[in-house]
Amino acid sequence: MFSRIKEDVQCVFARDPAAQSVFEVVTTYPGFHAVLIHRMSKWLWVRGLHWPARYVSFLGRWLTGIEIHPGAQIGRRFFIDHGMGVVIGETAVIGDDCTLYHGVTLGGTSWNKGKRHPTLKNGVVIGAGAKVLGPIEIGEGARVGSNSVVVKPVPDGVTVVGIPAHIIDGKAKQEKARRDAMAQKIGFDAYGATDMPDPIANAINLMLDHIHQMDKQIEIMCQKLNDAGIQCGEKNMPQLDDCQIKDKT
Repeated sequence: MFSRIKEDVQCVFARDPAAQSVFEVVTTYPGFHAVLIHRMSKWLWVRGLHWPARYVSFLGRWLTGIEIHPGAQIGRRFFIDHGMGVVIGETAVIGDDCTLYHGVTLGGTSWNKGKRHPTLKNGVVIGAGAKVLGPIEIGEGARVGSNSVVVKPVPDGVTVVGIPAHIIDGKAKQEKARRDAMAQKIGFDAYGATDMPDPIANAINLMLDHIHQMDKQIEIMCQKLNDAGIQCGEKNMPQLDDCQIKDKT
């Protein structure tokens, strides 16, 4: 029990830079309190003491502003930041290392018995005000943008936003990985500028794309020449180490 509490405190420090001390977390973080109260209500629930479990859950909502049904399954190192208005339904399943912000709802779309709430795999982050509805699965490491409404399953490792939520960075991640690989190949250090929506970053991205296409074309040309019996590409390209602009002021 104490090791789990220690994990809960440590995960607060890992995900909230505002946390100053263990005493502050234990005494003032409603998300931490809500998780502890849920464990008490869950203990009662699985033993068939449904009314006491619901009453403990009710007291937890009154104290923290966070409503977690005693039947919900919650993994390790679960963190609710701020927490006011969070609602987690009876059949919700939450994996390890998940994070929810205030106003999040893990709700249902049916009055029928059975599984009717979402399943969150490990490492999911759900932004403030988002609504995840129905017996859908949110993939491992996925992120849900603030105020989004998710009604369909979300694949692993992507970010969804909007109403209804849609994937925004499936292709963007591939583009970023390719550009980072090209920047590393030519020894260029963009100092994180490739993620910045400004004209300089756009120009850098276009140059990296142009170099990538040139490399592909040269590789194809060399392959064709070699197939024709003409030796090409015997010498390695020189490494452009430390090829970045530095401010000497």
